[in-house]
Amino acid sequence: MAVLKPFKAVRPKDEYASSVGALPYDVMNSEEAREMVKDKPYSFLHVDKAEVDLAPGIDIYSPEVYRKAKENLDALSEKGIVGQDEKPMLYIYRQIMNGREQTGIVGCTAVDDYINNVIKKHEFTRADKEADRIRHVDTLDANTGPIFLTHRENKTVSDITENWKNIHTPCYDFVSDDGVSQTVWVIDDDNVIDTLVREFAEIDYLYIADGHHRCASAVRVGERRRGEGEYDKNAEFNFFLSVIFPCDQLKIMDYNRVIKGLNGNTSEEFMAKMSEKFIVEDADESPYSPKERHTFGMYLNNKWYKVTAKPEFINENDPVECLDVSILQNNLITPILGINDPRTDKRIDFVGGIRGLGELERRCAEGMKLAFAMYPTSLNELMDIADAGKVMPPKSTWFEPKLLSGLFIHKLS
Repeated sequence: MAVLKPFKAVRPKDEYASSVGALPYDVMNSEEAREMVKDKPYSFLHVDKAEVDLAPGIDIYSPEVYRKAKENLDALSEKGIVGQDEKPMLYIYRQIMNGREQTGIVGCTAVDDYINNVIKKHEFTRADKEADRIRHVDTLDANTGPIFLTHRENKTVSDITENWKNIHTPCYDFVSDDGVSQTVWVIDDDNVIDTLVREFAEIDYLYIADGHHRCASAVRVGERRRGEGEYDKNAEFNFFLSVIFPCDQLKIMDYNRVIKGLNGNTSEEFMAKMSEKFIVEDADESPYSPKERHTFGMYLNNKWYKVTAKPEFINENDPVECLDVSILQNNLITPILGINDPRTDKRIDFVGGIRGLGELERRCAEGMKLAFAMYPTSLNELMDIADAGKVMPPKSTWFEPKLLSGLFIHKLS
């Protein structure tokens, strides 16, 4: 029984949508963000990464950064760049990347659904990253970045969405800087809104695809505010901004690994040790992208190999242990390379598949010793793990395209 709630979005005036919409704060560092906002005074990065308007080198978690974010959001409103819709509505958000389309419903989902595991997670969160977004949400009194959710297919929801798109004109329709088509429709018909709300109430579970830290932070803010005064279950802080897609439209890309050094092993020693649990053979193409589960591309000493996990070391009865990221971590990265916690060990880094396998070769040319190209985790694997109440290893999934921030803002009061 998933809650979907219409809301009065604060959003760009139609003519400013392409100027405001920006990639999420966590896919670039501060230096990259500074470059991205040059000659873009309305970019939402001025809100989501407000350090771009402060002195280089500033602590990105300093109070000044959060105050600047609030100041920049207020300025967008004062200048008439963004405004709030007059009544609660739902929205349709379509993205097209390389010819592939994904269309979701934009609305608010419930803090209680997260607490009660109707909204299922598949990742642990880090306290420092949670704390950052808690301060951001609290200071701005708003959810500024949507949570990327998915659900198992519901034909009625899909039919309503397609019908609305076919007979209504979008309010936004532009191509963002990353080459992705971004189109938004407003659902302003109360009967259609009510039907969608009822349909989502029949959906058993929603799954976080991307945005675990944003989601956890929104929930923490809601919980805190519940204790600050008379509790109103309908207060906006009990809900958070989400875009919800049917799972059959989403694509998970590979999330690859680069590693510094061989933990004291020579290349020959390393290959001999890994051959105990993996079959290693010369790749038939360069670079080599794995074609099926339990196979990997390995780049070592300027050469690509095909690596296949031996069946006796694969536990297909456990949805986490049979993931390729788990097989590689448990049978090679930890025991041979000595990297026990990939979230904190500086010897390992992660490269989203959007950057291509050439990026792995480049990283190895610039100081890394070893790279692994991964076969992408599937949506079914993600949902099976969430259903089992388990979590994936770090950096298991990379979703593209990313949802733009700034097209929808949810005020908490």
